[in-house]
Amino acid sequence: MGEMDGKTYRKALEPLQEELNAMHRWLQHTKRRLVVVFEGRDTAGKGGAINAVAGCLNPRACRVVALSKPSDREQSQWYFQRYAVHLPSAGEIVLFDRSWYNRAGVEKVMGFCQEEEYQRFLEDCPKFERMLVASGILLFKYWFACDQKAQEERLAERLADPVKRWKISPIDLAARGKYGDYTVARDAMFAATDIPEAPWTLVDMNDQKRGRLNMIRHLLDHLPDHEIAPEPLELPPLERKPMKESYPKGVARAKSVY
Repeated sequence: MGEMDGKTYRKALEPLQEELNAMHRWLQHTKRRLVVVFEGRDTAGKGGAINAVAGCLNPRACRVVALSKPSDREQSQWYFQRYAVHLPSAGEIVLFDRSWYNRAGVEKVMGFCQEEEYQRFLEDCPKFERMLVASGILLFKYWFACDQKAQEERLAERLADPVKRWKISPIDLAARGKYGDYTVARDAMFAATDIPEAPWTLVDMNDQKRGRLNMIRHLLDHLPDHEIAPEPLELPPLERKPMKESYPKGVARAKSVY
C-alpha cells in the first residue's frame, strides 16, 4: 500500500471534520469535557494530527496545550499540577501536544528526572487519570509510532527546510541514537498506565495522512453518540446594495504584490 496522496486525504478528511464539529456541538450541549493526549516518537506527526482536529473547530472551546520546560517554581510543585490547570471546562476540548507523560519518555530516557521521581510517576499516573475520568472527563491517549527510517528522513527534511526548522531541537538530535531506549521506556509506560479507564491506542504514522485519518476515526467511534442538530440560522437578503470597504487617509496599507 503506497503513501496516501493529498487529494485522497483531503476528500477523506472533510466528512471526518464535519463529524468533529457535530461532536463538539454535542459536548457543548451536554457540557461534557474531552481531553486528548498526543504522545509518540519525534517526527511521528503529532502536530499534523492536532491541526487536523483543532483546525476545523471553534478555538474558543478547543485549546491546544503544548507546555515548555517547567520553571523553577513549577519544578517545586506537585508534578501533575501544571497540567491540571489546563484541563477543560464544560463543553471544552483540550488537546495535549505532549503531556504529563514527558516524565515516562524524554525525562526518563534523557536523564532529566531521578529514578525515584520516575517510579513515583508510574505509580501515581493511573490514580491521576482515574480521578479525571471519575470527574466526568472523556480521556483519550494516543501513541504515534513510526519506524526509525521514517524518523531519520523527516529529521533531515526539517533540518533542510527553513519553514520546518523550528520543529527540530538539540534534544531531538541528542535522542536520535536512543530509538531503542525510547521503545523500552514506552513499553514500561504502557505496562503501568494502560488502564481500562484510560487505555492507550497506537497509531501507525509511517504514512502520516493515513495515520491522521485513522486516529480521528477512532476518536469519533469511541465517543458516545453525538448527533446534535446545528442551530438553525438564516441569511436574509441585505436591505440595500452591498457597500465597498473604505480606506481612511493616513492609514498605511499593505502593498499589493500578488
